[in-house]
Amino acid sequence: MIFSPASIQHQHISMKKINGYILAATLFIILLSLGSWGFLVHKTTHQLSVYQLPSGLKKFYYRNIDYLVNNAPRPDMRRNTDSTEAPKHFIDLEKFGDSAAFKMPLHWDDAVRMFTKDTLLEYGYLPYQVMFMKDRLTNAFRLRNVDSILFYSADIGHYVGDAGVPLHTTVNYDGQLTNQKGLHSLWESFIPEIELSNYNLRSRHKATYLNNPAESIMQAIQQSNALLPGMLAKEIEVSASFTDTQKYRIQIRRGRESKSYTTAFAKAYAAGLKNTINDQLIATANLIADFWYTSWVDGGKPNMDELIKPAFTKADKRTLKKEIKSNRHNRLLADSLLRSKKASVVTGSE
Repeated sequence: MIFSPASIQHQHISMKKINGYILAATLFIILLSLGSWGFLVHKTTHQLSVYQLPSGLKKFYYRNIDYLVNNAPRPDMRRNTDSTEAPKHFIDLEKFGDSAAFKMPLHWDDAVRMFTKDTLLEYGYLPYQVMFMKDRLTNAFRLRNVDSILFYSADIGHYVGDAGVPLHTTVNYDGQLTNQKGLHSLWESFIPEIELSNYNLRSRHKATYLNNPAESIMQAIQQSNALLPGMLAKEIEVSASFTDTQKYRIQIRRGRESKSYTTAFAKAYAAGLKNTINDQLIATANLIADFWYTSWVDGGKPNMDELIKPAFTKADKRTLKKEIKSNRHNRLLADSLLRSKKASVVTGSE
């Protein structure tokens, strides 16, 4: 067989594409296991938040709900290419002094004056990152820039979600300092994956204007941090009923031994935590809706109907009504309407 230069070049490009797809798939699997709140919960909270918005804003967000849900994990994926991304997702409160959750300045400039920028970059600045995104989203509404509104809506939702995870507020982020390594992914990913069908995914919350959004996100940090002692103690308590072989499963990956919690232990731990994770999921969705709504109000309350292209139809209204009804009866999963359980592609860069 004779190959022309063009055909050889085409094959080379095809192989590059295939290798690219393989790499992307590999990174997706890694991120799925390590990502904050797990992809599942980030996506779920974004969907639930849409239902809580007032009518005009709700229609705009619903028209773009697949984008918002699919891109909810995007900030986690940026960690692979952006060395500055990681500290935006957490805050190691112990490094900022006693009772830091209640003493941290609400605003970035004040925090820099008190602790220095380098300290914040090293030990995390999650609440301030939320406010950076809030300012950008507000400006996007002011400019009526649809692409930016959607981009920053997806991103701020992710960071608000991170604030709902207790282990994003401590230097003991994986239980590694208390001989509980692996607790991070167990709490925020593994348990929601296996318990989602038992969760209450409905909320009667209606998006509310935040008079002091900086204080609101700090309060979310305080609430998450307050859960830490209980979740650490409960893991120890539940462990007393399990042998090591019952508690952990050993896997060999690339020639290395990897240890993770068993499903049996995860279920027992979830039962011990009761509604804690479910409650944090709902609280996160509520706060995301509040931040979206507040940004819209502060951005001048632009007429969102004018930004819906093509215009919202009667069929769209019926579909939205159907989803809201399903959510009201906690049937999104049963009715196959929960988008986080469907395949998706993360896209977009601002």
